[in-house]
Amino acid sequence: MGVDADDGGRGAGGGAAEGARGSGRHDGGSPGGVAEHVAVLARTPGVLDAWLRGLPDAWLHAREAPGTWSPVEVLGHLIEGEESDWMPRVAHLLEHGEAEPFTPFDRDAHLARFEGETVDALLDRFATRRRESLDALAALGLGDGDARLARRGTHPAFGAVTLDELLATWVVHDLGHLGQIARVMARRWGERVGPWREYLPVLHPRGR
Repeated sequence: MGVDADDGGRGAGGGAAEGARGSGRHDGGSPGGVAEHVAVLARTPGVLDAWLRGLPDAWLHAREAPGTWSPVEVLGHLIEGEESDWMPRVAHLLEHGEAEPFTPFDRDAHLARFEGETVDALLDRFATRRRESLDALAALGLGDGDARLARRGTHPAFGAVTLDELLATWVVHDLGHLGQIARVMARRWGERVGPWREYLPVLHPRGR
């Protein structure tokens, strides 16, 4: 069972398993403050709701291969992150600094916890938990250049990490899993598109 891989998911592929310290390009200018994080994080529940609610089960439970996550399981993983990873680690880092490592995060815990739950129930739960997380983040009053963003904590696998890195990883984690859901769904029909496959990068192992 994988633990503390809080920057990717089973079958995430395509770079989703790279953490905030990866060698990503920075074409969008200098990083903004916490408001820029929230601009993405606040939208993820709505994106998923519009995308997944009411979809046929064949889409919701599609998999790339045995042992990889379906779209509904990715949703469960995102809920698990809200409840036991992101803001709990923010609070832990601010309270303990580097003196006490984060509690390891079990990225597979959602598989048993949410087995049999409907997608509607999971979407509602994710929206509620994300709203609670962002309310807690707002209560910290972190502004641009806040010295607390440079405060360090201890990750059980990576060692020293900063609050800014943790918050950036939260955003990229959302985006990575949105990309994962798109890829899983697209590849369900990878053989149906015929010769157009050549022009559909999402269907290629590394994209082209």
